[in-house]
Amino acid sequence: MESSTPIATRVRNFLIVIAAISLSIAMVLGLRTQTTGVSLNEMSAASTPLEVALTNGKPTLMEFYANWCTSCQAMAPELKSLKDSYGDRINFVMLNVDNEKWLPEILHYRVDGIPHFVYMDQKGTAIAQAIGEQPRSIVEENLLALSAGTDLPHGQTIGQTSAFSSPVETKPSDPRGHGSQVVEKS
Repeated sequence: MESSTPIATRVRNFLIVIAAISLSIAMVLGLRTQTTGVSLNEMSAASTPLEVALTNGKPTLMEFYANWCTSCQAMAPELKSLKDSYGDRINFVMLNVDNEKWLPEILHYRVDGIPHFVYMDQKGTAIAQAIGEQPRSIVEENLLALSAGTDLPHGQTIGQTSAFSSPVETKPSDPRGHGSQVVEKS
């Protein structure tokens, strides 16, 4: 067996170290690009309480969500940005479907997939609902109309739902079943 020279061994070790450092940096950067940097829990804590939203005379966008919902997580950065832009004119309410406290609302608004959005006028009356991921432009145009008190231009949109697959079979009325529909109330 041929022994390598000390210079060849040093070069080989140096290349291994450089490769290891490069892979570590690539992994860290890759993980950072996969996270949204926006926490659904933090957004929920900063959202308007439902009781306040129903009585303060401002229109409301209410979202039913869950922390495990990939579609909810994907939309979080855009919704935070929209809240930053329109939060002075519109209430942003977030209700976690895993919290039993919200069961009456889940049943009332017939939440059968998430994210589930309910657009409410200044009196707290639901005027439209949408289920699934919605493009920022669609939500923003609806928020502009909501704040102006006019008809929502996209009351009949259908969005992409979360890729979540429950380990247990869910019934269509279960809020964890990721349906894809939009219902507009007259």
